[in-house]
Amino acid sequence: MKNATYILRIKCPDAYGIVAKVSTSLNDMNIFIMDSSFFSDPETKTYFMRLKIFSSKGEIEFSNFSNAFEEACSDLKMQWTLENEPSSPNTLIFVSKYGHCLQDLLYKNSIDSLKMNVCGIVSNHENLKTIADNYSIPFFYIKNNSEIREKAEDEIEGLINDNSIELMILARYMQIFSSDFCLKYSGKVINIHHSFLPSFKGAKPYKQAYEKGVKIMGATAHYITEELDAGPIIEQTVERVDHSQSPEELELIGQDIESITLTRAVKKHLEGKVFINDKKTVVFD
Repeated sequence: MKNATYILRIKCPDAYGIVAKVSTSLNDMNIFIMDSSFFSDPETKTYFMRLKIFSSKGEIEFSNFSNAFEEACSDLKMQWTLENEPSSPNTLIFVSKYGHCLQDLLYKNSIDSLKMNVCGIVSNHENLKTIADNYSIPFFYIKNNSEIREKAEDEIEGLINDNSIELMILARYMQIFSSDFCLKYSGKVINIHHSFLPSFKGAKPYKQAYEKGVKIMGATAHYITEELDAGPIIEQTVERVDHSQSPEELELIGQDIESITLTRAVKKHLEGKVFINDKKTVVFD
């Protein structure tokens, strides 16, 4: 019988004996630890743990595991999840006019570098439908701006519910979600911003960077929050630039950086290596 592998993610108040209790509990269930990552944050006094595990008995029956694990570790006040590896969550990708991040995500997914079930591509423009068609993915054109945001979000919520969406990726989707939407889907929406945050938030960051004469520019992938371009950061990438480059040249350089950064962030999320830690993240290698 082939052993199925799982990812066990744990977040709890820091305390003595966490590793010992978790390890003993797993051992008692004949579960082996294949890989482990740990971090104790002295500021928030929170402990983070990611374990790759498998059972000598084959597949792990969730309800039996849950009962035994909760009983053994009841005093640790843990938040934990157990998912198959890979989990391949149902995903929506959001775009506007630029397709470079979308192309990279779909290509990496097609060669199994990413593991997600892309249920649809949502856009407030129609020009990227051809990309969706090339990958045989449904394309949903939903008009969206500040005046009709509530209506647009209602349509998006319908797609989320109809497809049991677990992850949303904003691949240069140039629209802002409401505070209610951001709170409801906290930790489930990854955005790419085309600057090295916290520098150059908001619109036209390449123009802002050019006007400041920066020597390093970058891109930032983060979870969305109510505050624009201020969510917990997952991944950042930078590139050296110089005085000779125009705003248009900076943008071309930036598009490569954006694609790399977003894909790396999505991969980390899919692998269960990202934990939200207040306004920051813990990201395991």
